[in-house]
Amino acid sequence: MTPELLPLASLIEDGRVHVLDGAMGTLVYDRGIFVNVCYDELNVTEPTLIEGVHRDYVAAGAEIIETNTFGANPMKLSSFGLAEDTEAINAAAVGLARNAANGRALVVGAIGPLGIRIEPFGPTSRAEAQAYYARQVAGLVEGGVDGFVLETFSDLNELHTAFEAVRAQSELPVFCLITIGQDGRTAYGTAPDAVAAQATDWGADVIGVNCSVGPAVLLDAVEQMARVTDRPLCAQPNAGLPREVGGRKIYLASPDYMAQYAARMIDAGVRFLGGCCGTTPEHVKRIVESVSAVQPRIHAVEIRPQGREDGSGLADEVPLDERSQWGRKLAAGEFLTSVELIPPKGWSPEGMLHTAQTIRDAGVDCVNVTDGPRAQAHMGVLPAALLVHREVGIEPIVHYTCRDRNMLSMLSDLLGAAAGGIRNVLIVTGDPPALGPYPDATAVFDIDSIGLTNLVQGLNRGVDPGGSRIGDPTRYVIGVVANQAAVDLEREATRYMWKIEAGADYVLTQPIFEAGHLECFLERTAEWQRPTIAHLRPFTSLRDAEFLANEVPGVHVPPSVLRRMELAQEGGRESAENMGIEIAVEAFEAVRGLVQGVHVATPRGRTEAALEVLQRIGASREGG
Repeated sequence: MTPELLPLASLIEDGRVHVLDGAMGTLVYDRGIFVNVCYDELNVTEPTLIEGVHRDYVAAGAEIIETNTFGANPMKLSSFGLAEDTEAINAAAVGLARNAANGRALVVGAIGPLGIRIEPFGPTSRAEAQAYYARQVAGLVEGGVDGFVLETFSDLNELHTAFEAVRAQSELPVFCLITIGQDGRTAYGTAPDAVAAQATDWGADVIGVNCSVGPAVLLDAVEQMARVTDRPLCAQPNAGLPREVGGRKIYLASPDYMAQYAARMIDAGVRFLGGCCGTTPEHVKRIVESVSAVQPRIHAVEIRPQGREDGSGLADEVPLDERSQWGRKLAAGEFLTSVELIPPKGWSPEGMLHTAQTIRDAGVDCVNVTDGPRAQAHMGVLPAALLVHREVGIEPIVHYTCRDRNMLSMLSDLLGAAAGGIRNVLIVTGDPPALGPYPDATAVFDIDSIGLTNLVQGLNRGVDPGGSRIGDPTRYVIGVVANQAAVDLEREATRYMWKIEAGADYVLTQPIFEAGHLECFLERTAEWQRPTIAHLRPFTSLRDAEFLANEVPGVHVPPSVLRRMELAQEGGRESAENMGIEIAVEAFEAVRGLVQGVHVATPRGRTEAALEVLQRIGASREGG
């Protein structure tokens, strides 16, 4: 007769080591299901297959098996048109696992990340994310799980959101597991001990690491965790790093190797052991044998809340007026000027540097160095800005887009730029690549401008996105963009508010051609306002005006302005250029009392026209 199973809470408290199952996706793939299908939907379409995988793990000795629901949240299911089936898919998964367990193993509901960025590094709020998780939790609760495993999380903020979603519906035990890279930290840079300390404060029942890069790195991670928490630890490593063999990714860590590390992890204080990607029932069987042969060591813990890398040790920001000359003038309420500078399409910087010198000699405060303008390839914005800063001596503002980089790459860029002396950054989401000449180019958009503003604000407080200290805080003056003529003005105002809350020091408008839109926008956003810099864009021709009016997102050119350009074009090129400058000057005069500065951009970097605009409005240092 099979002995009666103890509740999961009893296993957590009994001081003994217990074994979980291994990979689900690896076995499903090996049994003929390709990766272009929804593995979570297999709970409904291929129940015999999923139940068979569970049975194999129970036969191997697993005491706890996870449901096949890692990606069964509405966000991930929506890509397969299955969001409406969230609750049903999760409930069905529990039923299959229970049938396979047949009273010999407990069943825990597996919950993974949503696959999207949530605030502060993405547009999805924590409340929205919690609502997505709540639907998955509801299905698992309906199915009758014994507990929950929140696994493979990199974002501590998202892990907490998922935890809160569980706690809102259930008091069953919750495992909180992160995934780390070769450097022993999450993709956000959070150290394992910081995660363990935070999860302990939340009330997580079990804390640990899964997936990641194999047993060796996970062993280091759980050793760090053991120093700061008294909660039981869990480790579910991959079977090493995958290797490309015959066009397939194969995990090469043998069951014996996994068993060897299981013994070491038990000695480090791990109480729950299992496997993740690449592991099989044979790996689990060997882990079970290793557990049987080793007496677990229950680690004594002295909780050390001091020195956590959880954001509690944020440094004070360097005052705005000490970060850069641009920041000093912002703080003092002085008038500011900048001119757009486009990096060269080749690798030679001479032309760019000559233009920067011309702008400097005209008394302009900064050059705004653009980043892949119009989604075209140019010299990288950071090396271009560093060259200008070093060779010309005028302060650059780095116009930095989120389009082409993931968050880790942006973090690396910005730390390097700070080391090189860059102090001013203008953060924008970026134009889609389809607007440029490379139709097959792809975008990243890992985080948007709001998320990146949050990231830079963290660097200015001395921490990276994971809450790890970076040493001295960076000294960035943070600029963002607002579209005063947006069609959905309510949405634009909300995003403006989020950018200010994220840490923006000033705001650059979209090109201005009439005052009404800006007046309305500033009135709507008065509660959150920061210094506003007016963006002026003198036309060079009727064709240029028509292009801006019809083909550039976010820019509004009134019909009356187009008509003036049409009439001026009849007088020839010079007449059209003069009219373009005149329209820009008039636009500035209409908003002069609303703004603290002006930025001038021209097509193809026509610096003469930009400087002419500044000279006419008397905004350059030489012009008074």
